[in-house]
Formats: sequence, structure tokens, C-alpha cells
Amino acid sequence: MEFSFSRRDITRPLKQPNRSIQRTTEHTVLASWSHLQDQFDNLEKHTQWGIDVLEKYIKFVKERTEIELSYAKQLRNLSKKYQPKKNSKEEEEYRYTSTKAFLATLNEMNDYAGQHEVISENMTSLITGELTRYVQELKQERKSHFHDGRKAQQHIETCWKQLEASKRRFERDCKEADRAQQYFEKMDADINVTKADVEKARQQAQLRHQMAEDSKAEYCSTLQKFNSEQHDHYYTHIPNIFQKIQEMEERRIVRIGESMKTFAEVDRQVIPIIGKCLDEITKAAESIDHKNDSQMVIEAFKSGFEPPGDVDFEDFTQPMKRTVSESSLSNSRGDGKSEPKFGGKSKGKLWPFIKKNKGAGPEDFSNLPPEQRRKKLQQKVDELNKDIQKEMDQRDALTKMKDVYIKNPQMGDPASVDHRLAELGQNIEKLRLEVQKFEGWLAEVEGRLPMRTEQARRQSGLYEAQNTSAVNSCAQDRESSPDGSYTEEQSQETEMKVPATDFDDEFDDEEPLPTIGTCKALYTFEGQNEGTISVAEGEMLYVIEEDKGDGWTRIRRNEDEEGYVPTSYVEVYLDKNAKDS
Repeated sequence: MEFSFSRRDITRPLKQPNRSIQRTTEHTVLASWSHLQDQFDNLEKHTQWGIDVLEKYIKFVKERTEIELSYAKQLRNLSKKYQPKKNSKEEEEYRYTSTKAFLATLNEMNDYAGQHEVISENMTSLITGELTRYVQELKQERKSHFHDGRKAQQHIETCWKQLEASKRRFERDCKEADRAQQYFEKMDADINVTKADVEKARQQAQLRHQMAEDSKAEYCSTLQKFNSEQHDHYYTHIPNIFQKIQEMEERRIVRIGESMKTFAEVDRQVIPIIGKCLDEITKAAESIDHKNDSQMVIEAFKSGFEPPGDVDFEDFTQPMKRTVSESSLSNSRGDGKSEPKFGGKSKGKLWPFIKKNKGAGPEDFSNLPPEQRRKKLQQKVDELNKDIQKEMDQRDALTKMKDVYIKNPQMGDPASVDHRLAELGQNIEKLRLEVQKFEGWLAEVEGRLPMRTEQARRQSGLYEAQNTSAVNSCAQDRESSPDGSYTEEQSQETEMKVPATDFDDEFDDEEPLPTIGTCKALYTFEGQNEGTISVAEGEMLYVIEEDKGDGWTRIRRNEDEEGYVPTSYVEVYLDKNAKDS
């Protein structure tokens, strides 16, 4: 008896499975990855690549959010940089329509920056955060699926090894049974062999045949089991695992597509708001009114002075004493010399510094032109009235509280508010006196009372005596110091003539004064009054007019910036030519 098996016979059932089962399975998994059962390693690499792509996209979105935040921060800093400083001259300039439009643009840019912050926040929460969590879940799921795949692969390999061992054992037992049969036949044909030896050989051959039959049965059972395991492996377990891996990968692809849509949608959501910001900027630009701004310039700088009249001809050939007409701006003292003010050294000196006072200006703003003085006085009256109203509101509240205390003594002592009520009454009375004082000056400026300059108030008796018509007013003697500023002996002409003459000195269109030297700031000076200029310690500037005895030196920083600083705050270096002159 001879048994012979080949590798082809053993593996044939793998190549010829049940046709009906195979067709059904192929039909159901036609679009699946089941036909890639031999590409386990490649699928593992592909799914890892998919996760790498997702992480790369997360990094891209994260960098985009950082750019949006940085851009928003730069826009906010830019808007803040050009905002007017509070309580500064720059803030006053923002009353014009053009500067208001610019301020509106700055505010809208601030809102514009806020929308880029919204983009960053939404991308972080809706994309970066969500995808980061999803990647962690995806890695765990992928690890689980490929672990199951390796486990199934190891199981089928173990079954294959068992089948190989069973086959080799069956093959070995068959060969041993064949050799035992041949030995028995040889012993049985040999006449010299005893009957006992033949019987022993026959029993041995039968034993070997029985072992071969047992090995055959075991091998058939193992083969049947392996074929069943192999069929389940390739048509059930592996397809199920690969199907889960395929679904996992498809979810990843869908998820990254949804994230890209969200990426665009986050931008799209802020477009209407950004559009509104731009519309507001356009609206602000369209609100600019050049005529209104021009009118505001007039209101801001209108002085109320009338232009000077013609200068009368003075005939020096006549032996008579020269006189000065009402409209004359010349200076005629008893020395017989006439020096028109337009040609004097004070030509370039600012009007507020004609009578320079160190520190704050006079309380009645008499150092200002009439129109500007009127505005300042009106502003002061309004402020005082607001203060009075506040004090009165406090007094009314305390009065009501006192009434409550009187009716309900357990709530408080009525006498406890008497002291405060008395203080409020005194404050209100003081403020009303202040209002009356400023309203008097305001009435004076507006013409309800004769407008008087500082010298006229000191010489009120003389002024009342001379309150006649302008025709009877002869030319008054005026004395000017070498720097062009008037002395206390300066007399008054008609009501409006002295202010007109002084103001003409400020607003005369003239060439810039030449520099006569340089100076170095010894201390920092904050020029808060009109006509002054701020300087920093150690700063070098140009001198255009030296101190004429009033304690102030006129300096220039550049073509547009010039003004007065205290002489004690600077160290002056005059040019030789200036000293000689």
C-alpha cells in the first residue's frame, strides 16, 4: 500500500472554493478593498499617509490663525497710533469734517481688525480643535483595525504551519508503512527465516499501516479545518477588517473636505461685517464738506478786528506839527521821527506776546482778539452754569434726604446734612458771582458795553472823559519799546483802533524772520500757551528774535514750528553779524 500527496493536492481547495459563495461575496464587496487582501502592508502605509496629510492641514490652518491674529493686532496698533490724544491740541483739530472722517476710518479699522480676530477664533475652534481631537481618535481606530488584521494573519499562518506538520507526519508514516510492508514481503519469501521472524515482520507492517491511516485521518481533518479557516480569513475576517479600514479612510477624506468648506465659510461669514466697515468708511468720506471746514476755519481764527485804513500823508516841508489820522499806524512822539509799525522790529512778533505775561493769561482773556475772546468767555460762562446746575442738583438731593430724615428720624439725623447744605449754598453763590463777572466781560465784547483794553480799564476815568466821537479824537502819542511792544504809557485811541492796530501786527502776511543764531535747551519746557513752543532738554534750535527785556526768546525748530520759550531755559549763541547789528 502506497500513499503519495503533493503540495498541489493540498492547496487545491484554496484555488477552487465554492463558486456560488465566491460569486455572492465578490458581488457584495465589488467596490470594497477586499480584493486588496494581499496588500495589507501597502494599506497600512496609505492610511498613515492619510493621517499625515490631515495633520499637515491642521498645521496649515493653525498658521493661518496666527497670521490673522498678528494682522488684527497690527491693525489695532495702527488705529491706536493715529487716534488723537485726549486733552491735546490735536483733539481739537478733529472737529473738521475731514478729520472726523479720518477718525471714523480709524474706528472702522479697529472693527475691521476685530473681524480678523473672529476668523482666527472660529478657525481655531471649528477646525484646528475639532481636527486635532479627530486625529487622535483616528489613530486609535487605525491601530485597532491593523491589530485585528495582524492577529488574523498570524492565526492563518499558525493554521498553515499545523497543516504542514500534519502533512509531513502523514508523509513520514506512509513511507514507514511502505518500508515495513516491503520488509515483511522479503521475510515471507525467504525460506531461511523462521516463522517467528516472519510473524514479527507482519505485525510491524500492520502497525505501520495503522499509524499511516491515523496520520491520514488527522491530516484530512487538519486540511479541512485549514481550508475552512482560510476561507473565513479571506472571505470574512479580512474583508470585514479591510471594510472598516476603508470606511475609516473615507471618513477621513470626508472630514478634511468638510473642514475645507468650513475654512471658506468662516471667511464668508465676516464678509458682510467687513463690507459694513468699508461702507462706513465710504460714508464718512462722503460726509466731508469742504465748505463747512472753510467756515469752521473762519470761526476758529476770526479776530473781530477791522483792517486798518489808509495812512495819511505827512508833509515834512510844512513847519507845522505833524498829526496822525485816525487810521494811522505810525508812532509819533515829540522827537519828530515817524516809524511806521509795519517797518518796526516787532513786525514778526506774535500778537499775544505784545504784552507778555509769564504764566497763565489774564482771567478775562483780554490778551485774545475780540472774536476769540468772546468764544472763550462764552465757553467759560457755559462751564460755570453747568457747575451751578450740578451743585443745585446735589442741594436738591440733600434737601429731599433731610425731609426724609425729619419724617423718619430712625433713618438718620436731619442736622447731619446742614453743614453740607451750607457749603453747597456758598458754592452756588460763588459760582453765580463768577457767572455775573464773565457775563459782564462777555457783554463788553459783544458791544452791549464799551469794549475796553487792559490799559483802558486802568485809566477808566480818562476813558470816560474822552468818550467822544472818532472825528474829534486826535492822534494820541504812542511810545514803543525797542522790541516793538507797547509800554504802560501807551494811550488809547477810539474803541476799536488799538486792537485793530495790534492785531494787524499778528496777522500781517510776511516773510519768515531770518535766523540770528542758535540755542541749546537747558531744561525741558512744555509750551502749553498759545504762541509758545515745547522744547526738550539738550535740543538745538534756531534763534530768530532775542530777548527784548520781557524774559522770552523767539526760536524756530523748522519752517512750520516756531514760538517763544523762557530765556532762562536756553543758552543762546548769536551770530557775529547779529551781534554787530
